[in-house]
Amino acid sequence: MRRLPVFLLLDTSGSMFGEPIEQVKNGVQMLVSALRQDPYALETAFLSVITFDSNATEKVPLTELTAFQVPALTAQGATSLGDALTLVADVASKQLAKTTATTKGDWKPMVFIMTDGAPTDDWKKGLGRFQQEKWGVVVGCAVNKGDATVLKQIAGEAVVRLDTSDHTAMAKFFKWVSASVSSNSKAVETAGKEVEGLDQLPPPPPEIKVVV
Repeated sequence: MRRLPVFLLLDTSGSMFGEPIEQVKNGVQMLVSALRQDPYALETAFLSVITFDSNATEKVPLTELTAFQVPALTAQGATSLGDALTLVADVASKQLAKTTATTKGDWKPMVFIMTDGAPTDDWKKGLGRFQQEKWGVVVGCAVNKGDATVLKQIAGEAVVRLDTSDHTAMAKFFKWVSASVSSNSKAVETAGKEVEGLDQLPPPPPEIKVVV
């Protein structure tokens, strides 16, 4: 079976304390519940959660949807985005099945990065490690004062912004992520072809603004 890996890189720094981190937890639960209703996603999508505050942590390794449990998330510390980029690259290098002469490996991973601030570590070092691996669609989401300029250097044109971190905005974002994973799952299952850019994902709702 060729897996479609989906990595969620979530900012859990101190600025996410309170309603924002609660809405992230609700959003991840909503995402998983929606994907479990999608037969294509159930067949192929595997989900991982990596958080970053003063350190980056793999909260959930790549896990099939039926077994996925939403991890406990707490907000504290700084914003080590560079460490998160290094960690997800190391995880991808170790855990993804590579294509060989006789076997096709996993599909290229989808990566969704959500942050409400600016990196406090050497994020360019992490970006260098991140760029050594092969990725599918990489989407950056700047929440509130999240640094979209940094995200554009990581995700290219696929950067969106939420002006607030309230329930409605967060719910819209995670619903869109769910629809994007579903779209890619259907593409790989029915056409054997991956989604490659933001323009091939479902259009985001008005609450999610594409950064140009």
